[in-house]
Formats: sequence, C-alpha cells, structure tokens
Amino acid sequence: MFRIGLTGGIAAGKSVALARFAELGAVVVDYDGLSRDAVAPGTVGLDEVVEAFGPGVLDGAGSLDRAALGNLVFGDDAARERLNAIVHPEVRRLAAEREAAAGAADPRAVVVHDIPLLVETGDPARFHCVVVVHTPAEVRVGRLVEGRGLSEEEARARLAAQADDASRLAVADVTLDGSGSPEDLRAQVDELWVRVRAEVDAEVQAEIEEHEA
Repeated sequence: MFRIGLTGGIAAGKSVALARFAELGAVVVDYDGLSRDAVAPGTVGLDEVVEAFGPGVLDGAGSLDRAALGNLVFGDDAARERLNAIVHPEVRRLAAEREAAAGAADPRAVVVHDIPLLVETGDPARFHCVVVVHTPAEVRVGRLVEGRGLSEEEARARLAAQADDASRLAVADVTLDGSGSPEDLRAQVDELWVRVRAEVDAEVQAEIEEHEA
C-alpha cells in the first residue's frame, strides 16, 4: 500500500487533483469529512466537545452547532487548541481505519489522504509521498474574489489563516502547479500516478520474489 498526503492552500486547485486521483483508482480519505464524523451525534468526540465548551454548542436536534462553536474558538488560540486536542486524535483514528480497510481490500492500493491543514496539524513523515498543489497567492486571491464572491480583504484573510507557501513547499516531495487550467493539473496528476503505480508494482514484485526465495 502506498500512502500519499495531499495538501494545498485554499483555491490552489487541490480539489481538482484529488478528483483526478480518485478517477485513476486511488482510495481517498477526506479529512474534512472525517472531522465531521468525529463529532457526529452519539460520538465520544461530540460528548467531549460539549464537556469542554458547554451545551450551547448543540443545536435543537442535538447535533453540533458549528457556528456557535466557531464563535467560541475564533480568535481564541487556547480554545482552538482545546478543540483540536479533541478532534484531531479522533480524525487520525478514523483515517487509520479507512486506510486499513483499503489495504485489506487491495495490498496494492494507493491511499490519498486529503488533508487541507497537513502542515499545520499533520505529520508529513507518515506518508510515502507528500504532494503539494501550489498556486501563487495572488492567483488564489483572484480565484476567491472572482469564483467565490469574497472581497479581496476576506480572501487575503483566508490565506493568512493557513500555513504560508514556504512552509508547505518545505515538506513537499512532489509539487503540482495549480496555477494553470484544470486540464494542466490533471495531466500532472496522471504523470505522478504512472510513477506511483510503477513504484507500488516494483515493491509488490520484490516481496513476491523474496517470499519465493
């Protein structure tokens, strides 16, 4: 099994790359989705969030009121760290379960961990390959303003809330250029996929030969 950690700043093009990996046959582990699963109704994670922040973070149906929680942790580093200490270990546990299931189903599986905040909260050393989708900040600001309707000030604030480009590029084993068209980015993923599959196949063959010897 081959583990890829995929990350990139907001509006860099990561979603395009991720979709192409999935089309090519990768098993995708979506950390944004897992962060929601970690605090779903009935989970230990939600119980711990309520214990830490009070019942006001629940809506009328007993689910997490993300807006209310956001109001409590926004701009409060200590509160955000307390929340991360609850959610992140559970997300990692769920991700490990997804990865184990993929490996059990196919020992040659390529598992792509989609981690928007890999640099901020992750552990790049866990992966065989860290892939960063990189697009210059000014291009990303333009995409947020034109494509998502944000003001320039809002767009720059979104970028500032994440790791800077230098920090992401410092952990990259492979950098994909997301500044061009989606087609260009998908072609780069295709090229990387060929290399990854060749490496996985070579490792499997080596294991077979070792076992036969």
